[in-house]
Amino acid sequence: MRRAAGALAAGLALCACAAQPALPARPVTAKPQIAVHASHVPLAPENAGQKRGSQDRIGAFVYAGGLQLTSPDSPRLHGLSDLKVWPDGRLLSVSDEGDVFEARLALDRGGRLAGVTDARLWPLPGPNGQPLAALGKRESDAEGIAELANGDRLVSLERDDRILLYPAANTRRGGPPHRAPSPDVSFPDNLGMEALAEAPEAGPDAYLVGGEASGQTWLCRLASGCVATAQVAKPEEFGLTALAPLPGGGRVYLLRAFSVLQGMRTTLRIVGADGGVLDELRLAGPLTVDNFEGVAALPRPDGSLRLYLISDDNFSRLQRTLLLAFDWQPQRGRKP
Repeated sequence: MRRAAGALAAGLALCACAAQPALPARPVTAKPQIAVHASHVPLAPENAGQKRGSQDRIGAFVYAGGLQLTSPDSPRLHGLSDLKVWPDGRLLSVSDEGDVFEARLALDRGGRLAGVTDARLWPLPGPNGQPLAALGKRESDAEGIAELANGDRLVSLERDDRILLYPAANTRRGGPPHRAPSPDVSFPDNLGMEALAEAPEAGPDAYLVGGEASGQTWLCRLASGCVATAQVAKPEEFGLTALAPLPGGGRVYLLRAFSVLQGMRTTLRIVGADGGVLDELRLAGPLTVDNFEGVAALPRPDGSLRLYLISDDNFSRLQRTLLLAFDWQPQRGRKP
């Protein structure tokens, strides 16, 4: 019986070994640093081969380059749902499965988007210090990220609607967060606080929050909570997926819609301090478009804006992680 039991155990061990997945063809990094491949994408794929006919602008918006981002080192460079970019090229994003993505933008001599360098990807920790992703999708669906002047980071999450604050001292060490004030409303499931951005002109602890379904925005402060502000006018089928503040009180809003008949549609709206619409960029097929959920706006010395958009590919082979750049020059006398 002992020999039979030993033979059975050996057989089970062999079966277990045979059931193990194959090893990857190349080493997978265990560190936050990852390689990112950036493939250039045209604004109008149908005209990409026509030297004179290639489209390089939409109205006053000049296309400043676009990239499709992939990584051979990590299966988690997907689902990017917000975007922050600083004048020195630093990029910050957050994903649907509770990861943080940091990198630097590389520009060519003409200032056009050329690539991504110094990329890092790591999991957001939860209040218990363990990765949020370990708690499941409902707890780790990060949609917005903001960085205050002191380096503290805010992350908005939907499904379990809340905003977490990561102290600056913990962002590199992976320390736990604590809750920050959020709007005292009940959001529809999976249609919560998609939009989040710092609001430096309102104070060092101020930030903006936007609800996807309603288009309602709030101005929040760590010390005093949230107050409703503007409600973004939009067609019912569009959701507010991101916003960015502009010097002087203006804002940039990113709106997104999808239907089987019309596909993916994106509207980028620039609004002045008085609430008036200054301009809109509309993307739909056959132009390059995807599920854009993040926007960053960088004022430039000549009075123009550099606008960056990033798309959430939903971990789907039918979608892409796109990073697009546009330059916009306001009409004379009309500042955002």
